[in-house]
Amino acid sequence: MKSYFKQSIKWIGGLSVISIFFLLPRLPIIAQTVDDLDSQIKSTQEKIQELEKQQAIYKKNIQQKQEEAVSLQNQIDVLTNKIAQTKLEIETTEQEVKKNELEIRQTELQILTHENEIDKKKGELGETLKHLHYQNDTGALEIFVLNNSLSDFFIHLENTKILSNNLQKSLDSIKRLKGELETQKSDMDKKHTQLTDLKQELKIQQAEFAGEVNYKDDLLFDTKESEQKFYDLFWQAKQEQEAANNEIYNLEKLKREQIDAATDTEQPALTDSTLIWPVTKNTVTAYFHDKSYPFRHIFEHPAIDIRAAQSTPIRASADGYVLKARDAGMGYSYIALIHANGLSTVYGHVSALYVSVDEYVSKGEVIGLSGGAPGTPGAGNLTTGPHLHFEVRLNGIPVDPLLYLP
Repeated sequence: MKSYFKQSIKWIGGLSVISIFFLLPRLPIIAQTVDDLDSQIKSTQEKIQELEKQQAIYKKNIQQKQEEAVSLQNQIDVLTNKIAQTKLEIETTEQEVKKNELEIRQTELQILTHENEIDKKKGELGETLKHLHYQNDTGALEIFVLNNSLSDFFIHLENTKILSNNLQKSLDSIKRLKGELETQKSDMDKKHTQLTDLKQELKIQQAEFAGEVNYKDDLLFDTKESEQKFYDLFWQAKQEQEAANNEIYNLEKLKREQIDAATDTEQPALTDSTLIWPVTKNTVTAYFHDKSYPFRHIFEHPAIDIRAAQSTPIRASADGYVLKARDAGMGYSYIALIHANGLSTVYGHVSALYVSVDEYVSKGEVIGLSGGAPGTPGAGNLTTGPHLHFEVRLNGIPVDPLLYLP
């Protein structure tokens, strides 16, 4: 009994130390209950679902417009619907932020409740330990003498056994509560990280919205609402895109012939074709041959567009050689790499280039910075907001990057 009592005292003493590391500080919370917050969370989730339904309507409108004949009005209609869709995406993210903040406050309340339960259990434990301490310091003979009868003696012993059992239950209960508290703290950390990510996504969406509005205004200004001027811009953009595509194809074919014929053993061989994401895996805003792509009338989208803040580091998706590093000033700048097994990658709307032609780069190496914000270096004409245009090519032909990314 004495050793058990000493172990219990030691464990309780350690609880105060443990709480320093695992129990959160008692944060001030608006006078709300967990149920109140749960109701608000459900209401916010319903708003999110309604906004997502509205987004689907605009997405369908865009697809329908894309199936119509190309015209200035058609392109304006596509952009108008895209602007409305992006605005709804912003509202959805704002609701996600609100929901996340409510969940954090709800977790704070749950943590406070657990802390109070632990304090209560510690108090009960202290009383139990006092009684056991008294029982432990009183010998069996003394207990027998102090009691008036043998039955009282056995009742006393039975009470001691009950106290010991209660002590163990209290210890188990506190351990359980502490474990739940640690889980809640971990959940809290994840929610704070999620909140930071959501706020960053919100900033990018707001930049996209501003870019789409500006692009629509610029298109109307540049064409002066003239169909002929729109067609001129249309064909110019189409020819520039086809020229870039042909250049990459021909350069890759030539480069592979040179690599195959090379006798210089000092040059690293191409052996890696397993791709990683060139920027942190994020929302794909336009898919390969996306029917809702705003410029589908000009060309089929040969890539995926990955949401990325302006000047996000771009990393090589695999080991390879720099095939092209085009700095077009305020035009469309891009980097093309070739890899093993007939694969190549293209990184578009680059605002800064850190590599040059024929340079060998390793997987994960920073090769430049992303761009895409209208009117910024490397963005070009066909962009409405910051993102990374990412192509994967197999034997020179664009293929769906998502089939190759982890």
